[in-house]
Amino acid sequence: MKIILMKSGLWTIGGISILLLLLSPFRSLPSAETVWSIPQAETSLISDRTGEYVLYEVHGDEDRKILAHDEIPDLMRNAAMATEDKNFPYHAGVDPIGIMRAMWVNIREGRIVQGGSTITQQLARNLTNYREKTVARKIREILIAIELEIRYDKRDILDRYLNTVPFGNNLYGVGAASETFFRKPARDLTIDEAAMLVALLKATSTYSPYGENTQALRHRKQEILLAMRNEGYINGTEYEKMLQIDTLAKVFPREDRIIAPHFVFAVIDELEKRYGADRVRQGGLRVKTTLDLTTQDFTEQIVSEKALENDRRFRAENAAAVVLDVATGEVLALVGSRNFFDTEIDGEVNVVLRPRQPGSSFKPIIYSAAFERGYQPENMITDSPANFGADGSGRPYIPRNYDGKFHGTVSMRQALANSLNVPAVKTLHAIGLDAGIAMARNLGLSTLDIQPNFGLSFALGAADVKLLDMAAAFSVFARDGEYLAPQMILSVKRHDEEIFQAEQGARLALSAETARKVSSILSDNEARSMIFGSRSPLGFPGNTVAAKTGTSQEFRDAWTLGYTRDFALGVWVGNNDHRPMRDGADGVFVAAPIWRSIVDQLLLRSGRAEPFIAYTKIVSEPALNLADESQAVVTYYRISTGKKISAKKAARLGPDKVRVEKEYPKTEPTD
Repeated sequence: MKIILMKSGLWTIGGISILLLLLSPFRSLPSAETVWSIPQAETSLISDRTGEYVLYEVHGDEDRKILAHDEIPDLMRNAAMATEDKNFPYHAGVDPIGIMRAMWVNIREGRIVQGGSTITQQLARNLTNYREKTVARKIREILIAIELEIRYDKRDILDRYLNTVPFGNNLYGVGAASETFFRKPARDLTIDEAAMLVALLKATSTYSPYGENTQALRHRKQEILLAMRNEGYINGTEYEKMLQIDTLAKVFPREDRIIAPHFVFAVIDELEKRYGADRVRQGGLRVKTTLDLTTQDFTEQIVSEKALENDRRFRAENAAAVVLDVATGEVLALVGSRNFFDTEIDGEVNVVLRPRQPGSSFKPIIYSAAFERGYQPENMITDSPANFGADGSGRPYIPRNYDGKFHGTVSMRQALANSLNVPAVKTLHAIGLDAGIAMARNLGLSTLDIQPNFGLSFALGAADVKLLDMAAAFSVFARDGEYLAPQMILSVKRHDEEIFQAEQGARLALSAETARKVSSILSDNEARSMIFGSRSPLGFPGNTVAAKTGTSQEFRDAWTLGYTRDFALGVWVGNNDHRPMRDGADGVFVAAPIWRSIVDQLLLRSGRAEPFIAYTKIVSEPALNLADESQAVVTYYRISTGKKISAKKAARLGPDKVRVEKEYPKTEPTD
């Protein structure tokens, strides 16, 4: 194949000058430099972490990918010149011979068959968007085309044309057309494919491969191949061979392709906050994300399959999951629902980013706050009935345990591992509600400031939190106390310009000793066996995996969160509209099996999960007995007067008219 590209000859300058003088009324036209620099909307691409796989293409009305010179094959240039402007290498922007030929053909046919516009004129029209069919428009187009020829190289003009010309279906430029119709980069086009793309330029709607005139498109492709042979761009053998190929059979169906839709749209939201919607949709950004496609694929499959089982057994129609890289905070997989495209379950909703009640999966945060204040996993606490007075609703707050029993004196390790409610509330009561809230904020839970005041039920997960935030918070335990914000974007570029490069700065959220204490408890399968048994989905013989389940009131939310030293994983199960699941839809039964299956796959890839670093054991003497109601000093006040009253009078007045204050012995741990 050949291609001839010549700079316009100097002999044309005199003629052009005379023409410009005659056409002085059009001197107010924009300069060639102005026209050339008019920004062209360009599609942004969002890819996986390797940059090899496009997850989604973001564009407005124009889907365009601007290609460099070496990304456009010569055969595409040759097909365009042979058909659209065979004298392109020689003319100065206007082709008088071509105009005369078009006039003769149009007169002979009795209708407009040929337009006579050169490639440079078409480029001028595309860049300026002059569309009215008038003589004045044609003159403006000619003048701009001539100046473009003076200012710019033939090669650059042809490249700009092929990056600008419409191919129908909102596709602009050969890059977008090649990837949409043939799912390949333009550089890999074959002769017949290039001929078919050029065939579309004559009338994009008429010749669309998705339209009804496919036979006309085949005939037009043959005409272009003949023109390429006649102009010497292909030989007779190539011509005959290309005629035999059914190019339309190679065209892919029209579809909006998207991989990991919940993740992609979360990335788009973040990009639009940074750069604005227009730049994201028209700026030609190349966005490399943190997504690991293999992890995403098996996470999607597991969530989908097991969510359907939950729907049948527990009326839990949806599920969500997120996987983080502990070392970097990068989101490796994100599944916001069992099926993004299922409207019956509001599948488009990304539950990973929706605040929901975490239930007991929140308890490690409360115990972290206690450990930061000197309490130890070995400290003893009484699991016994306790009335903490009016809390929120005005009624006495008397928490109960998951199994409906009380277990007497237990260690804080046992209390957390077995998810006992009463000890968790006693722990929060001992350290103070403000301390628990401060720890939650320090671990990155971003939704607390927009919620009403909390009571002691905060210890049991009464606050709405995001699954992504909870996974990041659990990562802190795996990182010995360092917090890294979860991130989904590695880099953003536009052509050769680097716009953004991810840089993570960790901050210390809690001490390494506290993190190690929590990891030790949550990975202790023996410690949790009192409630969960020794063979629950949370146990991993031969591996060290930390885990915590949670269930909100009335079985509206079920959670399982956990981590190794390599990854952190959170799973949520429930219904998007907050309908309760069936009774018994605890986190360990509906969320933990999903979580376990994903962890198993992650371990297959990463190998054995290494043990966490052990913490330094400190035994307090005497052992603490936190918030034991039998040790409390209770004082009653009449609300209307603020005066202290007796217990007998308080009982006679009733809880609505009495304020209760309790003071517990102040015991501090010792070294």
